[in-house]
Amino acid sequence: MNNDIVNIEPDEGLKTWGWVSYLLHLVVAVAAVLPGAQVSIALLIVALVIDLVKRSDAVNTWQASHFSWRIRSVIWAGILYLLTSWLWLILIVPGMIAWALISIWFLYRIVKGMVRMKASRSVESA
Repeated sequence: MNNDIVNIEPDEGLKTWGWVSYLLHLVVAVAAVLPGAQVSIALLIVALVIDLVKRSDAVNTWQASHFSWRIRSVIWAGILYLLTSWLWLILIVPGMIAWALISIWFLYRIVKGMVRMKASRSVESA
């Protein structure tokens, strides 16, 4: 846990923005795991913009870790999808497996973050 985090309680508006972002991420993550489910990437972009804009409002609160957690989750998932995209061109089944594993990992991160936020805990804390 970051030693600079102060136990300042974020205002309710910041919590609301955090929940909106988590719910948008959750819709995208669930759709990525369910075969045939399609949602617009726009939902993920909206959630990412919310996180980037509101992250500075959460500085020195337990919620700061949540904004960083969601941003890192999107960035790493994007990188992993790009790195494995060549599998779709050469071997479809390994591409499907790789993307399914990435999608499950992304869903896990979103659910873990939501559970910690519900408990008013930072994501990195045990």
